[in-house]
Amino acid sequence: MSIVQLVISMLLFFVLFYGISFLLNMILKVTWLMVGIYPFIVLMIVDGISTADYFTATKEAFSTLGTKLVNLYTADILMLLSGLVGTILAGMTIRYLRKAGYQMF
Repeated sequence: MSIVQLVISMLLFFVLFYGISFLLNMILKVTWLMVGIYPFIVLMIVDGISTADYFTATKEAFSTLGTKLVNLYTADILMLLSGLVGTILAGMTIRYLRKAGYQMF
């Protein structure tokens, strides 16, 4: 992956998760909801197996997840971290807007 692709991918992950987090925070009025949900989203992106497998074939599912997490490339980690930064900044933005008196809905 070239550096240009990495920067664009990081920007896309940041904007995607910032937008989703901002909208969910605005609608549900729970500021840090997406920061709590984000690790599960990352696991669903990384593992590549069905969520039901965690209940039916638990040992194999967690073994596969561990293997895939260990084998992540630096570029993948940077993209996923930029998504986490987007969710955190969306929470900070919503908190600032609420303190400033803006009301959503």
